[in-house]
Amino acid sequence: MSALENKKLMQEIFAAAGSAESAVRDRALFIATLADDATWVVTGQYSWSCTFSGKGSILNDLHGHVRSRLVDRARTVAHRFIAEGDYVVVEAKGDNLTKEGVRYDNDYCLVFRLDGGRIKEVREYCDSVLTEKALGRFPGAQ
Repeated sequence: MSALENKKLMQEIFAAAGSAESAVRDRALFIATLADDATWVVTGQYSWSCTFSGKGSILNDLHGHVRSRLVDRARTVAHRFIAEGDYVVVEAKGDNLTKEGVRYDNDYCLVFRLDGGRIKEVREYCDSVLTEKALGRFPGAQ
């Protein structure tokens, strides 16, 4: 796929998952596009920093834990897409509330690598201090 096609696909994924104006949260396109052998790297040097390998680990271990900490209307709203070749960089802002009533509105830079219309790798950059303050340490982290 071309850079333009990859960018369009990522725009569709984020639009379906909930834009700032939308009350609908549909992750089906993201889940369908995520390759079985995808990796999600949470960058940095804090308790959440690790590599989640495989679709199941990404959806259950990483996203599952995040969803368990947030109220149902959780979302990440993209506001910039930059594409080159197989990569799409997405700048986004969280619009989230923890079950304890703490705002979790992190700023993200997500670097997606796509191959044949499938998400193969994601590198996540965010405010690590805010993540641990709002969501706590990642379970099992040393």
